[in-house]
Order: sequence, then structure tokens, then C-alpha cells
Amino acid sequence: MTQDERLDYLIRELVKENTDFWDTEIPDTTRGREDLLRTLMNVRPPKEADDAFLRVQDAYLSERPDAPGVTDGDALPPVPADDRLVLWQGDITRLKADVVVNAANAQMLGCFHPLHACIDNQIHTYAGIQLRLACDRQMKKIREKLGESYLQPTGIPMLTDAYNLPAKKIVHVVGPIIQGDVTREQEEQLAACYRNTLILCARNGLRSVAFCCISTGEFRFPQRRAAEIAVDAVRKQLDADETVRRVIFNVWKDSDREIYRELLS
Repeated sequence: MTQDERLDYLIRELVKENTDFWDTEIPDTTRGREDLLRTLMNVRPPKEADDAFLRVQDAYLSERPDAPGVTDGDALPPVPADDRLVLWQGDITRLKADVVVNAANAQMLGCFHPLHACIDNQIHTYAGIQLRLACDRQMKKIREKLGESYLQPTGIPMLTDAYNLPAKKIVHVVGPIIQGDVTREQEEQLAACYRNTLILCARNGLRSVAFCCISTGEFRFPQRRAAEIAVDAVRKQLDADETVRRVIFNVWKDSDREIYRELLS
């Protein structure tokens, strides 16, 4: 199959299983069909798919036409002041590392809003539909013990495979949601996101970890204070346990890059 043939096949199969899209007109443009595929993936509930679908999906995602090349996290230069730390601006879904960190929500199933710009949406889209199912299975196991109303607590990470991402694993962690002034408790919760993620990675023998800017997007944690907390928590945990050898601070915005550059200099 060509990429266009894979794209059309995936759309057809996903439309078949979702009655809300049976009357949807398929766009003429490649970009329009790519957006429709992503929409269908975003709204799809966690459930099995047959092997034929997964083979086509995995082949399609491995040759994403809109994607930059894969960046090897081990080849990135560390900051001059600390050879354990790296600052990198780019698309975390194209980063090769042992772990990439996803800023998740408490349901831990990814973002269901079509074409949303959050990192949770991006990671679930480009990892493939297997990821939502894997998260759902872990959450169901927890709910069997703790009750159906269980939501993942802030700062408690969950580990999954990365499927079609270049990374080996994904850590999903819920950051604090800011609705007014930042409290000391919320600052500690954010620090716990970084600290507990590194502890989980060390326990699983994972040596390189790429953090996004947790809570600074939809959850509205102020950028500079979040970066200060992140750098401090990471340095302290790396001092306490040397299992993780490399931490990559992944930024998307220029403003975040400049903040981290100053803090890491």
C-alpha cells in the first residue's frame, strides 16, 4: 500500500465502527483526510482492533508524511553546567529516548477532543490506538481494587509501551491544575511529577527520560515557576539515584526555551 491507500483504508475502517461519522463527507485533500483520520482516532474509545487494521496503522504512522526526522536523544549535547541534562526544542513524538513523559489527565486515557493541540492528544495520536487501550487496561485493574470512581492522583506516574513512537516507553503523569494563585501544595505536586517519574524509570532500568513542560499548557502553571521546580526536582533526584543518566527538558515554545536556557546555564 502507498501512504494514500493506507490513509483511505484507515478512515474507512474507523468510519465503519462509528455511526456518528457515517454521513461524513471524505475530504478531497490529503491534509483534510489526515485531519479526519486524527479526529477518528481521537474520539475512538479504548477497544481492540483487528490485526489487519493495526498493521496498516503502524505502517502509516511509521512513515508519517508530515513528520520531521527522528532525533536521537543520546546524540543531543548536554548543557555546559551539567552533563546529565539536555535542553531540546522540538516534537517529543519524534524523539528517541528510553522514556518520553506525557502530561496526562486524571482519566489517563488521552485527549478525546478532536485535533486538540495538547501533548496528550499528540502522543496518543502518533503512538496509535493501542496506547489508549493499554492505559484503559491499567486503569481497570486499579478500579477493580479501588472502585469505579478512581481517578489517577496528581504526581503519580504510569508506565506504558510507546508503540509507534521512537521512544521505548511513555510515562503518563497528571500535573496540578491552576485556577488562581499557585499554592505550596501545587508546587510540591509538580515537583512530585518529576521526582516520581524518575523513581519509576530507575526501578525499570530506564536511563534516558524526556520531560515535557508539565502543567504549563491547559493546566495553566506559570512557565518560569514550573521550570524552576522542574530543574530543582530533577537535579535533586539525579543526585539521589544515578540510575537515570540523561534527562532531556523538551520545550516547544521559544519562551520556554529561553527560561530553561537561563536556569540551566
